[in-house]
Formats: sequence, C-alpha cells, structure tokens
Amino acid sequence: MLAAPTAASAKTPTTLRLLTHSSFDLPKELLAQFEKDAGVKLQIVKAGDAGEMINKLILTRAKPLADVVFGIDNTLLYRVQAANVLDTYTGPAAQRPAAVGMAEGAGATGVVAGVVPVDHGYVTLNIDKAWFAQKGLALPTSLNELTLPAYRRLLVVQNPATSSPGQAFLWATIAGLGEAAAFEWWARMRANGVKVAKGWTEAYYTDFTHNGGTRPIVVSYASSPAAEVFYAKEKLTASPTANLFLKGGVFRQVEGVALIKGGNPAAREAAGRFIEFLRSAPVQQALQTSMWMLPAEAGAARVDVMQQHASEPTAYNNPPAAQMGRQGKAWQQRWTRVVLK
Repeated sequence: MLAAPTAASAKTPTTLRLLTHSSFDLPKELLAQFEKDAGVKLQIVKAGDAGEMINKLILTRAKPLADVVFGIDNTLLYRVQAANVLDTYTGPAAQRPAAVGMAEGAGATGVVAGVVPVDHGYVTLNIDKAWFAQKGLALPTSLNELTLPAYRRLLVVQNPATSSPGQAFLWATIAGLGEAAAFEWWARMRANGVKVAKGWTEAYYTDFTHNGGTRPIVVSYASSPAAEVFYAKEKLTASPTANLFLKGGVFRQVEGVALIKGGNPAAREAAGRFIEFLRSAPVQQALQTSMWMLPAEAGAARVDVMQQHASEPTAYNNPPAAQMGRQGKAWQQRWTRVVLK
C-alpha cells in the first residue's frame, strides 16, 4: 500500500519574485487571492525609491533579483530602455487601450519598451486652506508670483537629487517655463526664501503648516487632499488642503509593470498573470486608496474619495522621456548649484 503524501512531500508552489519600490502597497487579501489563483508564492523585493530600484535592476541584469518589476515610471523609462533589461509582454493588458501612456507617442495601449502602464498621478503644489484664509492672502496665479515679497518663505520643495516628487517638480518647471527661464525662476525663489527638504515626508509632515510647520505651500500630489479626508479622525466634507495647478508646476507621473529579462522561466507564466492582476478591476480600485494613484485601465471608475477630493489638472508639463533620460542628471546638478550652493 502506498502511503498518503505528507505536507512536506506536496508540491511546493513556484516563487514569483516581484521587484518594486518602497511605496508599493496593495491589500493583503488581494495579494493572497492572486497567490491562490496563480498557484505561486509571491516574494516582494522592495528596493527603496524608484530610482534605487532601477539601479538595482540594471546592476543585477546578469543575475536578476526578480521575475517581474513594478514601479518603473516615465522619468526612468529611458534608462531602463537603454539598459535592455526588460522582455516584451503581449498579453491582454498590453493590447487593451489604456487611459495613459508610458511616454509621448505610446499609442492606444500606452506600452513603451515592454512597460505596461498601471497607474498615474500628478505632482503639484498643495496649499493649506486655513492658513491662507486666516492671513487673507490671495493664492498665487503663476509660478512667477511666488517670487514676489508677499510669498517670501512660504514654499517648501524637495531636493530633486533625493526625492522623486522634487525631481518631478523641477522637470515640470523646465518643461513649462523653458530651461533658461526655469533656472532663473529657481534663483529668484532662492532669494525669496524657498526651503528645501530632503524628501516628501519631511516637507509634508514637518514643514507644511497644516502639520505644524511654517510653510503653507508644499510640493506634493494631486491626490493628497483626498488622502487628508480619507485618513481624518473625524468625518470631513471638505479637505483642509487644496491643489494649486500652475503652469510649470504640474508633472504627470505614470507607473508601469514589466517582465524582467533573464527571470526564472518557471515563473514566466505567473509573471504574466501578475501583470494582468495589476490591471484587474479590484486592483485598479484598491490602488487609489493604498498608493494614492489613479487607474491606468481605460474606463476604470474612481473611488468616491478620489472623485470628490482629488481634482485633476487640465494640463501638465512633462519634458519628453528621452530628454529626461539624457539631461536629468545635468538638470539636477545645475539645480544644486543655483539653489543650494
């Protein structure tokens, strides 16, 4: 008589390795359901911010850390494309029309260099509504107005060398104002007392007046007012913060997912299923209040808090992806000379 198989002798599920940034966050029950449906064990490798993640992806190309990568955004697309570290995915999610593209000229599917769009959002200025109401100060209507004495020491930004929203905001100023005019603006802002924080957390939770700081204008996200309502201890009908969409002050970020070249062949089918999972209706809804981004799936509904409190700009200012890739480092270095040295 043959003995019944023990738990130890049962087939061990394939491990699917996901490389992602530290902000990746989806409900545990959704991830568990994916593992069950795909018959895999999902191993999430968080690699710091998106820039650090891309560095690790490129440096480990000979022996990849993972099978699939999420969090490649349009600011980093050119670097990934040049490094040739991704494989093409041709499943349904890569063939359906998307609400956004990974870069200009992407076509209806939004796919560029094998990267399938998953979500998008906007880096922009947020203001503390109560502070401006109390001071009776009109909101600025242009970036140039922020250089006037009335707005001295009111803005906090993040260092573009250490912060992705800081980098996005710098690039928006360049695309919206023109390179020469943008750096002239930054020089005037330095003279007008702009404060530079290392990252978003410091700027938003330490320097922003809404959280006890001294700066009533902060570089943040268009979804931040919705997050304020969502996380409030008491029920709010209006957000205490608001978006300030100014020309040269809005950047559209698009994040995507892709297959990693040289990943485990045994996990390739599961990696494709994970791409489909990220574009599924439950995930496209959940990411709106877990990662505070908007869906890339065409026609996906906005959750109530995002629909009511996360206003979207009618225009944004992005340099071309290739230009960001070629000139991004030089722009950061020039910004450091103009603003900090």
